[in-house]
Amino acid sequence: MEFTIPAYVERVLDKLKENGFSAYIVGGSVRDMLLGKTPSDYDVATDALPGEIEELFGEYKTIQVGKKFGTIVVVQKEGNIEVTTFRQDGEYIDGRRPEEVFFSKNLKDDLSRRDFTINAMAYNKETGIIDYFNGAEDLKYNIIKTVGKPEDRFKEDYLRIIRAVRFATQLGFTIEENTLNACKLYSKYLSNISMERIQEEFFKIMTSDKPSLGIRLLKDIGALEVFLPELMEAVGFNQRNPHHENDVFDHTLCVIDRVEPILHLRLAALFHDIGKPHTLTIDEEGVGHFYGHDKLGAKMSKAILKRLKASNEIIDKVSLLIDRHMTQHANLKAKGLKRLLARMGEEEIFTLLKLQKADRSCSNRNAKIDDLIEREEKIKEIIERKEPYSTKHLAINGDDLIKLGYNEGRIIGEILNYLLKRVLEDPDLNEKEKLIQIAKEQFKMSEK
Repeated sequence: MEFTIPAYVERVLDKLKENGFSAYIVGGSVRDMLLGKTPSDYDVATDALPGEIEELFGEYKTIQVGKKFGTIVVVQKEGNIEVTTFRQDGEYIDGRRPEEVFFSKNLKDDLSRRDFTINAMAYNKETGIIDYFNGAEDLKYNIIKTVGKPEDRFKEDYLRIIRAVRFATQLGFTIEENTLNACKLYSKYLSNISMERIQEEFFKIMTSDKPSLGIRLLKDIGALEVFLPELMEAVGFNQRNPHHENDVFDHTLCVIDRVEPILHLRLAALFHDIGKPHTLTIDEEGVGHFYGHDKLGAKMSKAILKRLKASNEIIDKVSLLIDRHMTQHANLKAKGLKRLLARMGEEEIFTLLKLQKADRSCSNRNAKIDDLIEREEKIKEIIERKEPYSTKHLAINGDDLIKLGYNEGRIIGEILNYLLKRVLEDPDLNEKEKLIQIAKEQFKMSEK
């Protein structure tokens, strides 16, 4: 079997081979090529030592990302290539990285230290596929299986447990029985792994084609209990409401699959009902209600995402979507839609609608979203017509008010907010002279 390799990758392979070294494309790039996909990047393994790699590629910029671990990045215009010396790992003490790394001249040594069989293959044009651990067969039968004993691989780095779930989710594969049992056995040790590393894998699960597969797997192996215990409270939680057919957990999985793979939207879908188990009240007819679960969910999502070391931008966007997701049930007229638009912004208002439509359609088989589609059209009209909905759209600004004689400070914001309120009620008032007159009538100027 022969693959088409980009010229900038061939350049690195050829340079190494011309100088008497072995060189192979390894890992995920081989897996992707066998799946008929174009790899996003290419990694090269070689028997050349790090110093020899640097010397060979002296005409290029090189980066010592992990020289003591054998990795040198060769920078080229078309893309960067990580070139790593064949290696064997020493003993793992902390469940993350080896205490020592030993360089090797043997490709099998290098491939045997990798996590899963589908990631432990090598390729070059002269030799073809090198597959010591039957990775191609596991790829053919859609199986995630560790190289060697799963207990050994997971003890080396417990993050591999979540990586197993991530690959199973992204590829739609099944985790092999012994590997799955080891995941369950060792998932409790994920508490030893930094949240930054867990977050990276978890976010990849969340942006896969069908994230519900990964979330359910994380629950089944006990991983959710370790880093997302709040979500476990949704499992089996009966909503006791005729508008909801599923428990909170299954409803949530439906919603995350139905929204686009935009990270903050998927996270908002995951956490939008996380406050429900804490806000359940039962009315006289035995029907469940969850007053305030949106506000509580927004607060909880902030705490969870801070723990996961998410960026402030992601945290703010997710919490805002959750805080406003229940506006789907409000009968908002033009004025209310403009206020919502001002709060969300022209991009996130449509993200909110995506969440609301998925939330509604996952509630029960007879759910309708016609009103949300109609709302979406009304919002588009407001934007297209450039109707004012925030203070920045007023025909007057803070500088104008200061020139009129108002002091700088809080009073300027109060005046602008009042003028916006009047303009939302009557858009024809949005003329500079009219707004000046209203301001003078309602707010006294400071005495000079």
